[in-house]
Amino acid sequence: MRALLSLSDKTGLIELARGLHHLGVELIASGGTARAISQAGLPVTPVADLTGFPEILGGRVKTLHPAIHGPILARDDEAHLAELAEHGLAPIDIVACNLYPFQQTVARPDVTEAEAVENIDIGGVTLLRAGAKNFERVIVLVDPADYGQALEALSGDGLDLDQRRRLALKAFRHTAAYDAAISSYFTRQVAGETATPELLTLTAERVQTLRYGENPHQQAAFYRWPGYEPAFQQLQGKALSYNNLGDLHGAWGVVNEFDTPAVAIIKHANPCGLATDDDLVTAYQKALASDPVSAFGSIITVNRPVDLPLVEAIGKLFVEVLAAPDFTPEALERLGKKKNLRVMKATGAPRFPLELHTVYGGLLAQTPDDGFVADLRVASQRQPSEAEMADLLFAWRAVKWVKSNAILFAKDRATVGVGAGQMSRVDAVKLAGMKAGGRARGAVMASDAFFPFPDGVEEAARLGVTAVIQPGGSIRDEEVIAAVDRLGLAMVFTGMRHFRH
Repeated sequence: MRALLSLSDKTGLIELARGLHHLGVELIASGGTARAISQAGLPVTPVADLTGFPEILGGRVKTLHPAIHGPILARDDEAHLAELAEHGLAPIDIVACNLYPFQQTVARPDVTEAEAVENIDIGGVTLLRAGAKNFERVIVLVDPADYGQALEALSGDGLDLDQRRRLALKAFRHTAAYDAAISSYFTRQVAGETATPELLTLTAERVQTLRYGENPHQQAAFYRWPGYEPAFQQLQGKALSYNNLGDLHGAWGVVNEFDTPAVAIIKHANPCGLATDDDLVTAYQKALASDPVSAFGSIITVNRPVDLPLVEAIGKLFVEVLAAPDFTPEALERLGKKKNLRVMKATGAPRFPLELHTVYGGLLAQTPDDGFVADLRVASQRQPSEAEMADLLFAWRAVKWVKSNAILFAKDRATVGVGAGQMSRVDAVKLAGMKAGGRARGAVMASDAFFPFPDGVEEAARLGVTAVIQPGGSIRDEEVIAAVDRLGLAMVFTGMRHFRH
């Protein structure tokens, strides 16, 4: 048997080469791989000895030659083997190859286009595809984690067809991910390319198999985009569930809408409590007061490092996840007593540039909702007070993270009532009012989309709301404005809608 080794990531190389040599396999290798094997005291045939041609163009061309690909692609039949022999060639039975680190290279913020291009592997991709195409005869190894199992099988009866097919699948997935990463990079580089290209190439690597999905009868896993660093480092606690991961996405997004210290308490992907203040403890107390019943079993995120006073303020409240940019040693020591609490430290890693959602027959893609306002203007006769305007802008940042139809009541830069996911906007107002109770009096109201009828603002006024912020744009805007003026409310238009489904 003969094996061709051409590895950019040389993890496990010497162990693999030594194991193959022990089994009597002839080793062939290119460039740095050949040097590493030789320095380990193992016999190796350089690729140039097979091709009769040296590496050229600074190593850009090494293995692209019939003397390499013929022996890999030849089927195990009389005609192909005779043709190889006619040209003085012999089959290659094992291909161990991985690729230049393109994904890691382009993930660097300071990478140049020249560096990115130089890390596009050509020969390695061709080797993998050739070996994988001929999996019935050739064993293709792309993952160092497979080396040991392959050596064990080769020392016995060899790899069966299903094992070879699985290794080929891994190789094809590897090259597909590689090509997708290159396509994504150049999509960002090409002038005039839109954020939603004509052909969307996507690939993701499984990080974790989850216990189940939204419900116990559903299978689920967590995937990460290749080349992207994890968004969070888990410092303690049980593994995150499917629902934890989904809630954490929105929870981290909403709390980072604010420059001042902010605390978000999230339940079922909606903020049941959100507040900002000069310190985290005060912000937490205000957020908790919004809906202390729903806070049980919630996710809490903060946009400042967690210290011991905040941990003490949270106290015995049952929380599924606590996420923050950092934690003081004293805070971590105290949190360590809550063994089941998942403590997550944000890494600052960038998010994927598109939000994706599968539907029957395809996939929906959109850029994230990073907007705030398009045209902020007062639409009512009465101008909002300074305090009302501060609360209106707080509420507007908050309501964009509430599921539509969304209504949010706020006072003193804190939520006091949230109406989420209602089919009728006036019902969302009633729900927010029910949550707020007497705290609705003197509060402001944010609506993620326009009011189609005056009934929403009329209900808010009945509850004691004094000011409203909404996008505007309804064909009945004039009726809504007239109702606001009649009721003595202030109303601000933003010119930007924030649906979230």
